[in-house]
Amino acid sequence: MELLSAEEISTARAVVAAMQAPTPTLRWPLLDIRLGLRAWVKHENHSRVGAFKLRGGAVYLHELMQREPRLNGVISATRGNHGQSIALAAASHGIGATIVVPHGNSVEKNAAMRALGATLIEHGDDFQQAREHAARLAIECGLHFVPSFHRDLVRGVASYWMEFFEASAADPPEVVFVPIGQGSGISACACARAVLGAKTRIVGVVSAHATAYRDSFRAGHVVEVPVTTQLADGMACRVPDDEALALIRSEVDDVLAVTDDEVAQAMRALFADTHNAAEGAGAASLAGVLQQRGRWAGRSVGITLCGGNVDSAVFARVLAGAAA
Repeated sequence: MELLSAEEISTARAVVAAMQAPTPTLRWPLLDIRLGLRAWVKHENHSRVGAFKLRGGAVYLHELMQREPRLNGVISATRGNHGQSIALAAASHGIGATIVVPHGNSVEKNAAMRALGATLIEHGDDFQQAREHAARLAIECGLHFVPSFHRDLVRGVASYWMEFFEASAADPPEVVFVPIGQGSGISACACARAVLGAKTRIVGVVSAHATAYRDSFRAGHVVEVPVTTQLADGMACRVPDDEALALIRSEVDDVLAVTDDEVAQAMRALFADTHNAAEGAGAASLAGVLQQRGRWAGRSVGITLCGGNVDSAVFARVLAGAAA
């Protein structure tokens, strides 16, 4: 995928603005002290669906309905936040959304998708199996299949990175740590950085128990890797997207891996220092900074709390210090 133009992002921001006000970009003194640096935190956990994905769904469905105004409905696969985004956007256009999730998916994310009007189907043991099933159902049922990575999804997500870079301009971050699920978040970060001419370095963060993007980044081609993470379901990618990987290899400085235990530590730190709840993937950015904080001591860095949709029982165990 090529980088987005300024016009592509500008028109996407207008679509997102009709559904979602800008989310905060904040500094937290306790977090700065913990890290020994200056941390800008982008709070996408404050969106209407508790995660950044709302933005991509809004733009994707807007463009889709312009092309196919008589569309019967859409179908997609998710571990939760993408599905909420598609369900909300589909409902705003008066069409149905079917979402496929793997067995054992987050109970509360499933409930949230149903509450947004989605028809939920459980299939497979991981996201990849759910995605393949959704693609088959799209053909069988005459539904439009919404992918997990697409230029219009990236356009929407880029709106939050534009907000981030604009809000942190007084002390521009030297580096930003970005979780990688299927690739829209980090791709959007690179596009916003390019449009604004920012010099911030980008470091991707994957789960140490789902290293497909890190391994593919290093190998120079798509590498399929089993997924075993128990906490960072938003990063549970087994097969990277070709287009996303190409952009990441072109624009990202490095990709590091954080364990479930490191993610749990970051979830606790975010709650203690900011009193914000983070899901596993939502805390991965901070987990990356905690792992690398000695390298960036005393400097300005960017963190994205990109989702707060953690099941209550899971969060209670994490806060109690249970092993991931």
